[in-house]
Amino acid sequence: MSFVGKPVERVEDEDLLSARTRFVGALSFDNMLHMHVVRSPHPHACLNAIGVDRAKSVSGVVAIFTGSDTRELAPIGFRRVVEPELSLYQQPVLALDRLRYVGEPVAIIIATDPRIAEDAAELVTLDVECLPPVSNAVAPGPDDGLGLHVQEAAGIDKSYGDIAAAFEAAAHRFSISCEIARQTAVPMETRGALAVPHGDASGFDFYGAAKVVHANRAELARILCLDPNRVVLREGHVGGGFGVRGELYPEDVLVAFAALRLQRAVRWIEDRREHFLATNHSRGQVVMLDAAVDHNGVILGLTADIVADQGAYLRTHEIKVADLSCAFLPGPYRIPAYRAQASVRLTNKTPCGTYRAPGRFEATFAMERMMDTISRVLKIDPIQVRRRNLIPASEMPFDRDLTAAGKKVRYDSGDYGLTLDKAVRAFDFEGMRKSAADRRAAGEHVGVGLAMFVEKSGVALRETASLCLSSDGSVELVTGASSLGQGLETVLSQIAADSVGLDMSDFKVVRGQTDRISQSGGTFGSRATIMAGSAVHAAGQLFRQAIIKRAAELFDAAPEAVHLQDGRLEIAGQPVDLSRLHMGNGDNAPALKIETTFDAENVSYPYGVHIAQVSVDPDTLQVRAERYCIAYDIGRAVNPDLVKGQLVGGAVQGIGGALFEEITYSNDGYPHTTGLSTYAIPKMADIPAFDVLVLEDWPSPTNPLGLKGAGEGGINAAGAAVAAAVEDAFSSQLTPYRLPMTAPYLFKLKTANERRRRQLDNLSD
Repeated sequence: MSFVGKPVERVEDEDLLSARTRFVGALSFDNMLHMHVVRSPHPHACLNAIGVDRAKSVSGVVAIFTGSDTRELAPIGFRRVVEPELSLYQQPVLALDRLRYVGEPVAIIIATDPRIAEDAAELVTLDVECLPPVSNAVAPGPDDGLGLHVQEAAGIDKSYGDIAAAFEAAAHRFSISCEIARQTAVPMETRGALAVPHGDASGFDFYGAAKVVHANRAELARILCLDPNRVVLREGHVGGGFGVRGELYPEDVLVAFAALRLQRAVRWIEDRREHFLATNHSRGQVVMLDAAVDHNGVILGLTADIVADQGAYLRTHEIKVADLSCAFLPGPYRIPAYRAQASVRLTNKTPCGTYRAPGRFEATFAMERMMDTISRVLKIDPIQVRRRNLIPASEMPFDRDLTAAGKKVRYDSGDYGLTLDKAVRAFDFEGMRKSAADRRAAGEHVGVGLAMFVEKSGVALRETASLCLSSDGSVELVTGASSLGQGLETVLSQIAADSVGLDMSDFKVVRGQTDRISQSGGTFGSRATIMAGSAVHAAGQLFRQAIIKRAAELFDAAPEAVHLQDGRLEIAGQPVDLSRLHMGNGDNAPALKIETTFDAENVSYPYGVHIAQVSVDPDTLQVRAERYCIAYDIGRAVNPDLVKGQLVGGAVQGIGGALFEEITYSNDGYPHTTGLSTYAIPKMADIPAFDVLVLEDWPSPTNPLGLKGAGEGGINAAGAAVAAAVEDAFSSQLTPYRLPMTAPYLFKLKTANERRRRQLDNLSD
């Protein structure tokens, strides 16, 4: 029996539905204390003094720590090696003499009850001298006066080909400016952390971990000057990740710091307002493109200038998002000459990090807007203009001659034109366009738009897994990869069952425990199924051989007489329970255990097509997504239903980013968006009908199972496809180049368009 490729039910849902879960907010330890974070109410200020005496006098307050207590702690570092000068912009765990954004941690209050800690925080006073904030990343700004935080933190420059020759040969030149507003992920469960000391100051257990537990263990140990083996991260359940959860934040370090100092368990649970002030923001890019194009709509050269609003500090992903935007702007298109320059600028806002499809959501939006601009101006069908520019399958693998986050960009496999053809046929794109045109003729504003994209997956090219036979005959499968709700336990059980020859139910998955597995890259960048799955596959093949060898030795049988398939172990035709192999171990015999590390040479590059159909209310200009279609080549789908779930969930988030979601600030740096009353996310009524076509035409050669990732393919092109559909709904009279396309933004476009039309009418008179 084969499990890989089958839409089997999720094995983790029983625990979730029966409340057998381990969310950090539900964990409790004896004498546990609670942490509350006092945060800066100012976007930019010199911090002269902090008054804590009144707060300390509150009954139940155990301790208060400020920057003077944590001054010797190193700031939170980066996850990859980058230019040393970028470390100047790392964030201290508590502010020292400068406040740089509303929400920056200034002090922590530790109390016996979270409500006591919160009430005591009201009594803390800050003596500050307010300074002018930088709130606009696009407008040039001066040095802030202290020489450390200039507005531009870093520049990025990537190029290949002869740009000058491309523009000299061009028949047409197109210039557009695109903007993607500041946004963030909004998981159902906010962040939380719980540290339990080991009984001395040498180590602790940390709960609430997710995503990259081994990397965070190393960083916590470094900052707190501990042996990494004495720091144990234990992942439980989490209510969504989407890139923002699981990075190492100041609050994580502070919880551990307080627990070690006080030698008691300390827990912190973020509230929703804190989430909008303290958890990583993302997007916030302006992308200006210039394209050199021939008479047939073929792009000869492309230049990009990007301004990225990074916020007040460089956090764990430093300048990676802007780097990815530069690397992925060409998308699935050949583009023989290219240059991208990005300016990563600091502002007095919450720091930015990664959010599902970081850098690629922005890049795809800008690139696809350019393709639609070329199509509209040159009057070439949008499908045709894309076909003329696609990289042909005959050129795979395709070396882009660029790097993305330090890794060479080499599209491993694919036929972009074939996927486009299949999407157009499967979803009846021409029929959709005709129906929309008929409805427009009847007075409705209805449009259909299409976008193409390339993703990346399987990053962090090393992963370890272990399999161990338990006394009851089950097999413990240990992985360092994290579950963020994507069905990790299910897909790893499917892979393990096939590679060993057992049933899925024979495996018990242990994940995200740093004391149980030697190494892991974690779960991010659509890597878990690819990397952890490949490691499990390799371990499973060796484990199968080990079972056969052990069985042959214990039962004095020839190895060829031992058969392991369809979940049954047979020796000379007689069934044998796996537990007998464990019992036959003897006290001195080694356990039947295999730990294997899988190394990949390169990442894989899934790709696809999004098609959106929208309607726009002519009076309110509110956009509603009516139908959404995704064609996606996954290489090989371990579980097609889970792939579809990932794609649909991502697309809903992408629709939110295209139509609703925006974090705004006043000109003087104060956030307007501090809760769900001011940050609009899609509701059930906003979710359109979905059609998903999962393709397996081009398995990846980068791993033994041919896998490509699914986590970010649903969101990547959503902004681009919805924008194209909105443009079509207005018969190209409105051309949106900004996300989200809120009603006020569309009203502004419509008003400007009507003003231009009146001016032209006056000239003609």
